[in-house]
Amino acid sequence: MEKIAIKTQGLLICILIFISNVFCMGESDNNISVMENSEKEALYSAIQGFVGNWWNGTELFPDPCGWTPIQGVSCDLFDGLWYVTVLNIGKIQENSLKCTPNAEFRRHLFEFKHLKTLSFISCFNFPHQYPVSIPTDNWDKLAGSLVSLEFRSNPGLIGQIPPSFGGLTNLQSLVLQENGLTGGLPSNLGNLVSLQRIVLAGNKFTGQIPASFGGLTELLILDASRNSLTGTLPLTFGGLTSLLKLDMSNNLLNGMLPNELGNLKNLTLLDLRNNRLSGGLTKSLQEIISLEEMALSNNPIGGNLMTIEWQNLQNLVSLDLSYMSLTGSIPESMTVLRRLRFLGLNHNNLSGNLSPKLAALPSLSALYMNGNNLTGKLEFSEWFYGKMGRRFGAWSNPNLCYPVELMSTGHVPFGVKPCQEGVTLLVANSNIKMSDEDSDQKNSSLVSLGYSINVVDRSWKVILVKEIVIVLLINFIL
Repeated sequence: MEKIAIKTQGLLICILIFISNVFCMGESDNNISVMENSEKEALYSAIQGFVGNWWNGTELFPDPCGWTPIQGVSCDLFDGLWYVTVLNIGKIQENSLKCTPNAEFRRHLFEFKHLKTLSFISCFNFPHQYPVSIPTDNWDKLAGSLVSLEFRSNPGLIGQIPPSFGGLTNLQSLVLQENGLTGGLPSNLGNLVSLQRIVLAGNKFTGQIPASFGGLTELLILDASRNSLTGTLPLTFGGLTSLLKLDMSNNLLNGMLPNELGNLKNLTLLDLRNNRLSGGLTKSLQEIISLEEMALSNNPIGGNLMTIEWQNLQNLVSLDLSYMSLTGSIPESMTVLRRLRFLGLNHNNLSGNLSPKLAALPSLSALYMNGNNLTGKLEFSEWFYGKMGRRFGAWSNPNLCYPVELMSTGHVPFGVKPCQEGVTLLVANSNIKMSDEDSDQKNSSLVSLGYSINVVDRSWKVILVKEIVIVLLINFIL
């Protein structure tokens, strides 16, 4: 019993010591966890510029980084003092501070010594009543610490990208998305060699893409889609060897696809839709073996698909080559892309037969070939048509048909006619069975009289009426 009492007493002493240490640590933390007055004043003033003077931070205890922090603000300790490292302004979460309609930048924004992340999301929303431009000066004060800068969904944010952004040499992420920004892209953005992501999508940028962008060798994402950029894709893009995503869709780019694209060995997304590119498909595309999504649709690129050895692109999941003025046939090498889910070749000038091997692709869930000049009989199964439904598009190919026996199954390709191997025609009250060969000979003889019949392309009523007219004309001539 004495031993048990001694052990219990020892345990209680340890617990008391532990509790004492915890309280001591808490007091110690409170003693050192304070914010410099200059830092606090800068923070309060900067926030008031965006949300209004009604907010003064009086409800925060003991400071903005204490027990009641501001939503969107984060701090870190430097030499025993709190400093702001993250400042997110705007509608980010439900309890975030909302920007006032006449939000403004104040000079205090540039006085944070350790700011790493700065973002403005849905803060400047009134382009007509309260347009705001990004300040051009003082960004150099944040150059030593700022790693991420973001302006997203601010239609009231107008004007150009400040050239001073080119001095933020530690920047790893620059996002300027869905704003009202205009003008050209500053070439000195190419100086931001630490950039891993640059998103410029959904603005009103004009002019050419700076060749200096090709020097951003650490870049993983380059998205300048949905602007009005002109000119050609820079040949220097071949230097973006770390790039995973390249999206320049929905611009006014022209010229040829540069061969240098083949250097982007890590690229998984290439999206150049809705531009004015031409000159055919460059063979170097087949060297981007990591590619999962390729979208080149709505460009007058022209040429044919045989340029590419498609079997090299085994990682392709989505391939959209619609509305590209492509000619020639569909290569057999496309039928081995086993990861392919979407294939869009619609609205081109493709010809020839459609290989039944396409139906054997295990992942295929959408196949669009409509609006071409494909010919012959579709050899896909009833099961394939049932699986695909309207996601198999073969309509608007006048000389394409499917086997008649599929009509009874209810699973037939939408907008495609059944093949007809024999046609019964009524001529002068006589039933005459005509084979395809006899029909061709009959049509040839009627051409000399100024008439032609394509039995496959006419309904029975039209055929009957035309035959009666022809018989009457022949009787009249004779």
